[in-house]
Amino acid sequence: MTYKRILVALDHSPQTEGIFTQALDLAKQEKAALMLFHCLPVENQGVGFYGDMFGRELVDFSRRMQEKMRKETDETQKWLAGYCQKATDEGVATEWTCKIGDAGSAIRDLVKSWDADLVVIGRRGRRGLTEVLLGSVSNHVVHHVPCSVLVVQGVANETSET
Repeated sequence: MTYKRILVALDHSPQTEGIFTQALDLAKQEKAALMLFHCLPVENQGVGFYGDMFGRELVDFSRRMQEKMRKETDETQKWLAGYCQKATDEGVATEWTCKIGDAGSAIRDLVKSWDADLVVIGRRGRRGLTEVLLGSVSNHVVHHVPCSVLVVQGVANETSET
């Protein structure tokens, strides 16, 4: 199978460099374009309603969270632009995007809107109760995108429970 549009889901884990390198090598081999993607989690929903109910403390908290999100977004954009430049320097047509929300759903939506034919994503190796509690973005992607998925296995940082 030939791939023309490869979506690469990156996070700030230790395996990110390996995921990027595998996707870049594949893109060069296939003469494919890359879309680099990172998703920032939503940390503060519904503050408007609760701010009215609980007053100034929650409104101040909301402002701090919004400022934190702006800072994280700026840092993430610079980080993705750096990876984009590396790929471009290697002769691969590359773009990037960053979203705020649920990573699995955002990847699914981007696969459809960008018309990706391959997703490259990492997996931390969570198992058992840890996976149930924290979820698995790679598992969600494998089951909900209409294209091929390359899952790059990493080593879990936490103790695995089966």
